Amino acid sequence: MWRDTWQRSGEPVPRRLDSALVPTLTRWFIKAAMLYLVAALLLSIAMQPPLRNQAPFLAVIWPTYLHLLVLGWLTQLIFGVAFWLFPKHSPTHPRGSDRLGWISFLLLNLGLILRAVAEPWQALGRPMGALLVASAAVQLAAGWAFVINTWPRVRER
Repeated sequence: MWRDTWQRSGEPVPRRLDSALVPTLTRWFIKAAMLYLVAALLLSIAMQPPLRNQAPFLAVIWPTYLHLLVLGWLTQLIFGVAFWLFPKHSPTHPRGSDRLGWISFLLLNLGLILRAVAEPWQALGRPMGALLVASAAVQLAAGWAFVINTWPRVRER
């Protein structure tokens, strides 16, 4: 909001004000993480015996719940905060590659969605092995994109 006001006035954004803003990618990571947290908590309610007994599908949702909680909520939150707060990579590219950051975000979420669809069906006896392998490969690629982008920022003073 403040940045927009400064930019409309034609004046350069003061460095202090500009550095205080949360990067767009970080906001997407954190907001997506919160959505996965809510989804996981809703699944935790649905997995309880009264509801689970009425819908057999809910009896096999445990692995999906764990993936939404650990990869969707925790990992995504960590990726977003690390992208924002780790030491600067360089003056020209303080957060490394924005493109690689977005790739990690998109691949992580694609992998999570594929897994959330395939895992319950696999547990119910439907052949979803290929989709599960694909989702795991996409998530691995997301992890590598994050590591490649973040590794140079983890260094001694």
